[in-house]
Amino acid sequence: SLLAPAEMSSPSLKTGAYILIGVGALTMLMGFLGCLGAVNEIRCLLGLYFTCLMMILITQVAAGLVIYFQAAKLKVELSNIVRSLIKNYDPSNDDERNLQDAWDYVQRQIACCGWDGAQDWESNEILINKSMTEYPCSCSNSTKDLEADSGFCNLDDADNSTVTYADWPVHEQGCIDGVENWLKDNLGIILGVCTGVAVIELLGMILSISLCKNIHSEDYTKVPKS
Repeated sequence: SLLAPAEMSSPSLKTGAYILIGVGALTMLMGFLGCLGAVNEIRCLLGLYFTCLMMILITQVAAGLVIYFQAAKLKVELSNIVRSLIKNYDPSNDDERNLQDAWDYVQRQIACCGWDGAQDWESNEILINKSMTEYPCSCSNSTKDLEADSGFCNLDDADNSTVTYADWPVHEQGCIDGVENWLKDNLGIILGVCTGVAVIELLGMILSISLCKNIHSEDYTKVPKS
């Protein structure tokens, strides 16, 4: 969900998403060819299946290393995208509705507000024009705003001359902190899933190459001549 706004705004992340889709489609195709090769004992297809699995595994490891070493750069890029989204957030803008709904969903699910905190919303043009007497509903920590999951909500008993983000009934945690905390809490699960996928791919490679070696080509020199 957090990547949805970024994918819509960042060309590099869009490209990454398309690459992942392509890898998924290739994996399905290779799975079909692997089954076909195993059932019909076709060494060529089994060899192709082994090669593609090895390439996918190497690509996944390389992608993980790139993400790890480029984490700081990715964080800065995401920060710029989200801050721009918050600044230009407009519930009446249908052209950006999907993007804005995605960010509202992130704030509701993680129970956060803004990228670094609610102060990020002070740059929003609509809230500035309304002297901060409204606040993003998806940031709200009040039960009365649960039905309004997007757009802006009115601040009760607001004094136009003194209102700041500190007066809003919103979550204090920024979404970047929420995401980092979620990753820390679920790091074991994430590593377990990644390890499980890698083990399955390795087993597929081992089984395919073993079966490929055990399939013997027909020796046509032993065929009786008519």
